[in-house]
This record gives sequence, C-alpha cells and structure tokens, in this order.
Amino acid sequence: MDIAVAPDGPTDGAARRREQRGWYWYDWANSVYSTTVLTVFLGPYLTSVAKAAADAHGFVHPLGIPVRAGSFYAYSVSASLLLSVLAMPLAAAAADRSGRKKPLLGACAYAGAAATTGMFFLGGDRYLLGGALLVVANVAFVVSMMLYNSYLPQIAAPEERDAVSSRGWAFGYAAGALVLVANLVLYAGHASFGLAEGDAVRICLASAGLWWAVFTVVPLRRLRDRVPARTAAAPPSRGGLRQLRETLRDLRRHPLTLGFLLAYLVYNDGVQTVITQASVFGSEELGLDQTTLIVAVLLVQALAAAGAVLMGRLARRYGAKRTILGSLVAWTAVIVAGYFLPAHAPVWFFSLAVAIGLVLGGSQALSRSLYSHLIPRGKEAEYFAAYEISDRGVSWLGPLVFGVAYQVTGSYRDAIVSLAAFFLIGFVLLSRVPVRRAAVAAGNRAPDLI
Repeated sequence: MDIAVAPDGPTDGAARRREQRGWYWYDWANSVYSTTVLTVFLGPYLTSVAKAAADAHGFVHPLGIPVRAGSFYAYSVSASLLLSVLAMPLAAAAADRSGRKKPLLGACAYAGAAATTGMFFLGGDRYLLGGALLVVANVAFVVSMMLYNSYLPQIAAPEERDAVSSRGWAFGYAAGALVLVANLVLYAGHASFGLAEGDAVRICLASAGLWWAVFTVVPLRRLRDRVPARTAAAPPSRGGLRQLRETLRDLRRHPLTLGFLLAYLVYNDGVQTVITQASVFGSEELGLDQTTLIVAVLLVQALAAAGAVLMGRLARRYGAKRTILGSLVAWTAVIVAGYFLPAHAPVWFFSLAVAIGLVLGGSQALSRSLYSHLIPRGKEAEYFAAYEISDRGVSWLGPLVFGVAYQVTGSYRDAIVSLAAFFLIGFVLLSRVPVRRAAVAAGNRAPDLI
C-alpha cells in the first residue's frame, strides 16, 4: 500500500471531496454497532445469558472470581474501556510516526466487525464468550474511531471542518436509525418469522457486524495514507500508559488545547450520562413501557442526523464555539424540562427525545471539528487518542453523580436534574477558551469563524 506524499493537510478539488465522501462512510459503517449492539440489544441479552449460567446464589465465576450475573455486562464494558485507554495511545503513536493509519483503521474495523458478527453464537450459558466478544469489539470500535477522527484535519481545510464533521455524524445517525428500524421489525415480529426471541436478538447483533464489515470497504478504498509531518527517526513504541503520559506531557505545552479538552470532558460526560440514564428515568420515574422507550431511541437517532446538519449550518454563520455554547444552553433546558415531565405521558417523553436528538449530533460533531483546529500538525492521532479518552475513558463521573443523587434523594427527577451541573460548568469552561488563539498556538491557520 503506497503512502501518498501529502504531509501538509488536505489536497485541493475533486481528490479532497472524494476523500471526504469516503470518510463519511466509516460513520455509516460503525454507528450501527453503537446503536443496535450497545444501546439496545446486547446488555439485556448478555445479562440473561449470564443469569442462565449463574449458580444458586446468582453469581458467575469468570477466572474464578465471583461476579453477580446482573453486573457482568457492566464489568465487561468497563474492562473494554480500560483496555481502550491502554491501546489508543499505542495505536496513535504508531499511526503518527509511520503515516500508515489506513491499515490500522482496517485492522481495527474488521476485528470489531468479526467479534460483533460472532455474537450470533452467543446463547445458552456462554456468557464468557459474550464478554470476550464485547471486549474485543468495543476496544476495536474505540481505537478505530480515534484513527478515523484523526483524518479530519488532513482531509478538510479549516473552513470546511464543521460541515464535514457534521455530515459524518449525520451519516452515522441515519445508518443507526435505518438498521435499528429493520432490527426492531425482526425482533417484534420474531414469531411470524418462525424465530425464537433469542434467535432474533442474535441475528440483530450479527447484522451490525456484517454491516460494519461491508461498508468499511468504502473508506478503506478512498482514504489515503500520508508521509508523517515529522521526518526525524521515530523512537521505539512505548507501552500504552507510558505513551499516554508522553501525550499528556506534550499537551501541557498547549494549555489552551488542554483547556478545551477539560471543558469537553465535563459537558460530554453530561451528554453521555443523559443518553445512558434516560431509559432508566423513563421506565422507573415516568412508568413508560419498553415500546415507548424504543420509539424514543429511534426518534433521537433520526433527529440527531438532521440536528448535526442544522448545527453545522449555524456554525458557518456564528462559529463552532458559539454554536456549541448555544447547544449547552439547550441541553440545560432539556434537563430542566425533564424534571417536570408528567408520569405515564409518552407524548411528553417523545417531545424530550426530539429535543435531545436535535442537539445531540450537532454538539458532538462541532466539538470534534473545533478540536481539530487545536492539534499540532503531525500529532493528529495522538491528540485524538486523548480526545477519545475524554469521550469514553472518563465517562464514569456522570453516572456516579446520577447514582449518588438518587441514593440521597430517592428521586430520579432529582437525579436527572443534577446533570445540569455538567452543562453549566462545561459552558463556563468552554467560554473561557480563546479558540482562535489556541489554534494559532498549535501552529494552525484558524478559519474566519471558529
């Protein structure tokens, strides 16, 4: 595989647009894993498999360690995130030093797709197989997303990045909604298809892996490797933790970039907690059934695609930073509105899902594109590893605050409204980051509006 000589950023004209279009398709390919596998089907199904394997006291014993069956899925997710934190800096350093990001992206994508497709064989009491496949798939997914995101400053000029990033998120949410509709038709009508409920779930899980594998072909054909911007002899690769320390040490030389990462860590933790805890709030506090919650997930997926495009257009007029700040105000309003939702009223919960969908995709897409301006050239993958760690590796604080608020008050309404603090603090932190000066300090040209 040849490495294209293009160290200084995006090429011009048709070649750049072709590469951008190929880049969008990786969001289309992998977002189905996030939606179908992680958000909807795998958690309940793997928990049921673990319970089938449990002893009389409700425990399974992976590696001889007693684990309550109901906690096995959560522990598996935590293990995958921990391994991701170790793997991302190592993969990032290799990508930046060699310039061969595309083979690494392909290896991660197909490892994740194979593990996800292998979930078809998850059943009976094979909980260990499910845990192992989840860990492999999730590590591969997270590392591949880090590599994928690091292409953005290489394929898009500064003034294009908000729009390009927003289109990528829109593609991903559209694919997630499309496949989830098909899977829910299969799941809800499994009896009419001559399938048991468990068989329908396993087909849904495997379909996400096959989708991931098939559509990854497009970005691998269109994205190009580049000669590393740093031509000095590359030092030997370090272990994951040592490489992470090196990246964080380098980040300290760019305090404004670090300031943005801190703001993103805070408000994104609020975003992720709302996504993961909304179904608990809906079922436990509002008394809504599973069908209502699934329809709400579909609304979020469909409208997040439109929201990403809409907020990308707003960013062209007002700048990415102002648009993100506006989205944080909207997130705060959504949280406060959630506190007052009446119980047993699906229409109001759907209204909340609409609001979440409209701000979700845009706030994530613009955060990615804004960060891309603040990265020193030649360190894209390493810095996006730190970004992904902020996105996924430190996502425990929001659920902890939610859980403590519920434990102290006994009210899920108080728990959900406590998350407003993440958006308010994130707003203050982001408002204090001079993003134009941060881009210049990182050695980049800032667009007219940023």
